[in-house]
Amino acid sequence: MLKSFHMALALLSFTGFLVRAGWAYKASDLLKETWVRVVPHVVDTLLLVLGVVLAFSLAGGFVQGWLFAKLIALVAYIGFGVMTLRGEGHIRDIGFVGAILAFVYMLTVAFSREVWPF
Repeated sequence: MLKSFHMALALLSFTGFLVRAGWAYKASDLLKETWVRVVPHVVDTLLLVLGVVLAFSLAGGFVQGWLFAKLIALVAYIGFGVMTLRGEGHIRDIGFVGAILAFVYMLTVAFSREVWPF
């Protein structure tokens, strides 16, 4: 059940990112709304906490290479997300593509449990 909740939160987080990225490209005033700035942090915090709980429920925790790879990809995803939502022009484009690639990598690593799942 925890894994299903973790996966649902990941989907919600990514969907929220896509919506906010669309608003950033349109320069929408919705990005300035308090709930738009708070809700993603709540979802992402729950996602991270649940991910840590799941990691430690596995034998070895983050010692497993694929979990460490997901953690590194998460840091990249966050960085690219910041570039997307705060950057302009080509920086925003690079951030958007990078965030999507990082998310896809995290998904494939999660399902394959391999550092290089391709």
